[in-house]
Amino acid sequence: MAGPSAVATGVLRTKVQWIDTDASGIYHNTTVARFVEAAEAALFADRGIDGYFPVAPRVRYEASFDAPLRFGQDITAVVELAELGERSMTFHFEIWGDPFGGRPRVRAAHGRYVTVHVTGQPDADLRSAPWPAAWVAALTDASEEPGPDPAQSPG
Repeated sequence: MAGPSAVATGVLRTKVQWIDTDASGIYHNTTVARFVEAAEAALFADRGIDGYFPVAPRVRYEASFDAPLRFGQDITAVVELAELGERSMTFHFEIWGDPFGGRPRVRAAHGRYVTVHVTGQPDADLRSAPWPAAWVAALTDASEEPGPDPAQSPG
């Protein structure tokens, strides 16, 4: 899933709980959204961004379901910020089920969604607005160590 355009990643490692399943012990499709939002919350917490969720509603959500997850199975949810626009963000996600009950590791779901930054009162006049500059800086800050400064290289 990693691509050259991804600038930030959030990861959630957890276990499928009974509440996440139907009576057969297989996860509900809606559980994917909860896992994805938790990974998204980790992404923003890791970047030191507070107050994101109340001002970033989802305006599009697409999910494909590839395989079942079962009660008690360990999972990994990965969310990548694929595009950072002036007023919107596009995320890609994957949910992976660890080996379980003799079954191999499997991608259970994948998809994408878009959020938009809004201002105003929720019950009145919400309008899209540019993302705060500090958030953009935190999301685009390179996580790699900087290379050597060419100006200080012996030459």
